[in-house]
Amino acid sequence: MSSETGEHSGVTVPKGWRAAGISCGIKKNGATDLALIVSDSPATAAGVFTTNLVKGAPVRVTKEHLKSSTVRGVVVNSGNSNVMTEHGVRDATRMAEAAAKVIGADCRQLLVASTGVIGTPLPIEKIESAMPQLAGALAYTGGGAAARAIMTTDLAPKEAEASVMIGKTRIRVGGCAKGSGMIHPNMATMLAFVTMDVAVSKRALAALVKRVNEATFAKITVDGDTSTSDMLILMANGAAGAPAITTPSGSRFESLAAAVGSVCERLAKMVVRDGEGATKFVTVKVTGARSGDDARRCAMSIAKSNLVKTALFGEDPNWGRALAAAGYSGARFDPMKTSLALCGVPVFVRGRLNRPDWESTVAPKMKAREVTIQLDLGAGKASAEVWTCDLSYDYVRINAEYRS
Repeated sequence: MSSETGEHSGVTVPKGWRAAGISCGIKKNGATDLALIVSDSPATAAGVFTTNLVKGAPVRVTKEHLKSSTVRGVVVNSGNSNVMTEHGVRDATRMAEAAAKVIGADCRQLLVASTGVIGTPLPIEKIESAMPQLAGALAYTGGGAAARAIMTTDLAPKEAEASVMIGKTRIRVGGCAKGSGMIHPNMATMLAFVTMDVAVSKRALAALVKRVNEATFAKITVDGDTSTSDMLILMANGAAGAPAITTPSGSRFESLAAAVGSVCERLAKMVVRDGEGATKFVTVKVTGARSGDDARRCAMSIAKSNLVKTALFGEDPNWGRALAAAGYSGARFDPMKTSLALCGVPVFVRGRLNRPDWESTVAPKMKAREVTIQLDLGAGKASAEVWTCDLSYDYVRINAEYRS
């Protein structure tokens, strides 16, 4: 649902959350590029961030601001990532200060995020000048506007919502994300923000963000490149009046985890489906591994292989590329005990082709928009799943023209 229709969507579905998105002139095409997500009351927050050694200044500032007991929201710009710039931290701090001033909050209660080109100074004066207009546009139906304003090469905004009963009160969870390229998270996706109207302690929220991330955003890859600006932020304001969740255990925590997990899984899959130039959504399943680490390592190796991804784009059932990628993944297994299926059709079974006509059976299924690669290593009982996409001509075009 879009805020243009006057309906709640994404981050403004939970009570007490407003959002806005406007253009402040960062993007050359005049598209919206500045967003603000705000809670009417102080909220707790927790996040996970990129493991890239080259980190954006907003990542550094936000990690510091999360040490505060509460936050009021997050201010985000697109079109410029504020990474490896001379005054990056100063500008990220000024961005937080400008947002805090227009909503009447302390600077440390504002989190900051930026996405876009690396190495170009942030036009902080444009952001500061636009902040009163941004605050004036805040609305309880502004989720869609904020989701659009954080986009870069995304083809569509990404929003999701869920609700669950906590005690006798229905609480709501809403989220938005951006991401299309430079997606190979070692923690989360490019930018993702999730709001909720239940009260959650910082301890419980910190445990929740790590758990949900591992089950969703950590399972996606588009191109094998880990962004400098990745962050997943959860924020909880308690506006629904449900019983507070104070510990990372128990039925109420598990119910909330399921709702947040549902939102994050849908956002993560939207990122993959919107992968730069992507024509297929691909699920890679690895079973029969010695350990969870082996299963994850193997699945991710297949999912990020350029040879596998280009074969998928060409609708070529070249199963040998997937097995080769598993072989260099570092997972421990005997290749002659493996079995591989494409689109649900067993192709290679314990060291030999399943049947002579396998290609005529599989090839038509490769034309589908959703494709599955399943590999059983025959080495144990652990399993893992990764979501990825194919690699097309358009991926090269989009990234060759990224700064133009």
